[in-house]
Amino acid sequence: MAINVNTVYTTVLAVLNKEQRGYLTPYEFNKIATQVQLEIFEKYFEDLNIMLRSPSNDTEYADRVKTIEEKINTFETNSDVTVTLKVGGFGQYNFSAQNPAVHRFGMLEYTNGSKLPVEVEKVSKHEFLLARRSQLTAPTSQFPICYIEGTTIIILPAIISASSVSGSPAQVYNLDYIKKPADPSWAFTVGTVGQYLYDSGNSVNFEISDLDQSELILKILSYAGVVVRDPEITQAAAGAAAQIEQSQIS
Repeated sequence: MAINVNTVYTTVLAVLNKEQRGYLTPYEFNKIATQVQLEIFEKYFEDLNIMLRSPSNDTEYADRVKTIEEKINTFETNSDVTVTLKVGGFGQYNFSAQNPAVHRFGMLEYTNGSKLPVEVEKVSKHEFLLARRSQLTAPTSQFPICYIEGTTIIILPAIISASSVSGSPAQVYNLDYIKKPADPSWAFTVGTVGQYLYDSGNSVNFEISDLDQSELILKILSYAGVVVRDPEITQAAAGAAAQIEQSQIS
C-alpha cells in the first residue's frame, strides 16, 4: 500500500513548525523525498541479503524474509521487448528508455513461436566471449546467453524480434525486472494570498511499503534539519531512524 505524500509532507511541516524551527518548501520536500525513497528502497535488497543469512522464522506475521520479499515484489514487472541486430552479429536491447525504468535486471525470456519459452542465461562478458568462440558451448536458440553492458543487453545467438509472417514463427523476448519507484511529488497550486494548496490530482504518492512510513518521515526530517540549519532536528531524526533500521535486522 502506497504512502500518501500529503500525509508525509504535513507531518514533516508540523514537526518543523512546532517550535518555529523553519520551513521546507514543496520543491525542497520533493527533492528530499525522492532521495529518501530510493535509500529505503535500495535497503530492501541489503536487508534481504542479511535476513537470508540469519536463522529462519516461519511465524506468519513475523517472517522478516517474507516481509521484505513482499515489499520487493510490488516492484516486479515484465514486458515484451524488441531485440535488434547489433554490429558484430549480436542481438541487442537497450533498456535505458524502458517504462517503468529498470532498477535491477531479473530475467530475459525468449520464445520461438508456439514453443515453450527459454531463459536467456545471463553470464559475464568474459564467459560470453568464451562461449562465442567455442564449438562445444556456442549458444543456440534452445540455450541462448546474454551479458549486460551499461544499459544494453547483448544476446547470442543473434535472433531478432519478429512477428509471425508467412508461416514463420514469431520471435518474442520478454524482460522481467525490478522497476524503479516513481519519484514522489507534492503538487500544489498557489492560493490568493500566495499560500501553497495541495493538488491531489497531480501529486505522486510514495510507492514503498506503508510499513516504512515512520522511517521515511524521520529520514526526511534528518535532511530537512540540514536545509533549515537546525542540527538538533538532524541528530534526533537520524538517531530515531537508525534505531528503526537496527530493529529491522536484529
